[in-house]
Amino acid sequence: MEIRLTTAEIRTILQGCQYTLQLVGSSKDYRRLQSSEYFSTSNDVVLNDAFNVLGEIVDAIDDVEQFNQQGESGHRAIN
Repeated sequence: MEIRLTTAEIRTILQGCQYTLQLVGSSKDYRRLQSSEYFSTSNDVVLNDAFNVLGEIVDAIDDVEQFNQQGESGHRAIN
């Protein structure tokens, strides 16, 4: 089974994940956990890193969309 999502849906889901991570990161309990000396990840990543990565992915999607729109406009102008 293949899941079919539009670019807009993908962008919305990723931005929703960012918002969710932001909510979790701003909670007192999470900040307490992350500041514990026992909190450790294999790559020393923290929740904010995941938030930033999702933002970069959304930016890359926007760049591709903008490039594709410019390419389509240029292609129509040649015809």
